[in-house]
Amino acid sequence: MKVCVGLSGGVDSSVAALLLKRQGYDVFAMFMQNWHDADATLHGDCEWEEDRFVAELVARKIGIPFYFVDLSKEYRQRVVDYMFNEYSAGRTPNPDVLCNREIKFDAFYEAARRLGADMVATGHYCRRAPLLDSEGKQVIINGLPQWRILEGTDPKKDQSYFLCQLTQEQLGKALFPIGHLTKPEVRQIAHIADLPSADKKDSQGICFVGKVDLPTFLKQKLEPKEGEVVEVFDSFFEDNQHYKFVHDTLASLLSEPGDPLMTAVFASEDSGGATFNNRPVQTNVRPGALPPKHQEIVEPVPERSRRASDVLKNIFSPAKLSALSDEDWIRLSEPVDYSTIKFETEVYRSGKKHIKKTRYKDNPWGKVVGQHDGAQFYTIGQRKGLNIGGHKDSIFVIATDVNSNTIYVGEGHSHKGLSRCCIRIASEDIHWIRQDLEMADGEMRRFRVRVRYRQPLQDAWLVKRPSGIFILFDTPQRGISSGQFAAWYSDDDEMLGSGVY
Repeated sequence: MKVCVGLSGGVDSSVAALLLKRQGYDVFAMFMQNWHDADATLHGDCEWEEDRFVAELVARKIGIPFYFVDLSKEYRQRVVDYMFNEYSAGRTPNPDVLCNREIKFDAFYEAARRLGADMVATGHYCRRAPLLDSEGKQVIINGLPQWRILEGTDPKKDQSYFLCQLTQEQLGKALFPIGHLTKPEVRQIAHIADLPSADKKDSQGICFVGKVDLPTFLKQKLEPKEGEVVEVFDSFFEDNQHYKFVHDTLASLLSEPGDPLMTAVFASEDSGGATFNNRPVQTNVRPGALPPKHQEIVEPVPERSRRASDVLKNIFSPAKLSALSDEDWIRLSEPVDYSTIKFETEVYRSGKKHIKKTRYKDNPWGKVVGQHDGAQFYTIGQRKGLNIGGHKDSIFVIATDVNSNTIYVGEGHSHKGLSRCCIRIASEDIHWIRQDLEMADGEMRRFRVRVRYRQPLQDAWLVKRPSGIFILFDTPQRGISSGQFAAWYSDDDEMLGSGVY
């Protein structure tokens, strides 16, 4: 079997190529350039050239052919234009998810196929396994052998989330040779093999664009426009009818009478990902870490401390969830609208000469605390780049309104505007990796859900209605921003589906 490895110059794809070569595959490497414009990158326009140089050295060291392909046109059309469109509409896209679906396992695969490849391999930390029936035979649906995609063994590096939009056809042509390894093991394999990329740092930033100053990048197409930053006070939520509706609805759905949890408990997303059962991740190469044909071997992953808190959570009644109307589900999933905070002006005299000036009257719900250069350059949960002082705790973006060009902010990690309990994935945006598990209207299931990369999996109800899938989390979620992807997993680490919310 002939396999093309997407060789980026990093250690992960380098070890992926090495393992495949050792296992007897007919391997060749291909480096893809997807970006030319370096005006917004932090490292200049020579970074991709350095990556290509290292990739060529790696291919030479391993002893495999090396090719170069320019996919910048496809990348701009399918990924970058999508980014600009989403940001201009006030949403926060995930270009890495689109890059995998549209480029690495589509445009790149087609380029590799023209060179004779049967499959493509990447350095993703995830695992692929055949879906087997009760007799141990691989399941075939619509003529396609069915595959499962599982989290990578290393909880600190699991990248399955980035592959949440892949289809069964794409999975059938994909290999993930390092998914059963931890990052320290990958580094050690690279060192033992004396690969030129062994000590190369992991890439950062937007997929194939690199580490960028995002506002500068977006300003290539999106015009800056000065607008107001409005701080939202707690008193707003006490008077807001939608917030009251969400609170009362959640209270009505609880199994036992009580006050629902509405505000997320802040915890670093990096905590809990470095251990298995409170034991440090092993740093040595394990016996059997290089099994032949390991892409068809799924090693059990120890239970991880990556779950939402079992102490602070809402326990909902399934019967009450089922009885909730479609209209109420839609309302429950909608964010709070802050545009009702209006400011009236008044004229006053200032200084010895009593010069007339204009100022905003005091508003019990909020206050204008600064200026910004474009609401489309900010995202919910952001705290850097606001340049707002005079507060005891950090200031976070809680909402943006591109129509009025207004940013709404709140003080502190526990600000009410930072948290939401329910989101909706519209019917046309639902993607099932496991189509045999697709939910029918009226059906409800328990899943573990991730709404951003490296986030601990969150326990949630998925409720299917004609207007889409509603995800109701046991614990409120911080920084929910429209345009992102939610991916849901089973209890045995399999990613089953996803959708943009």
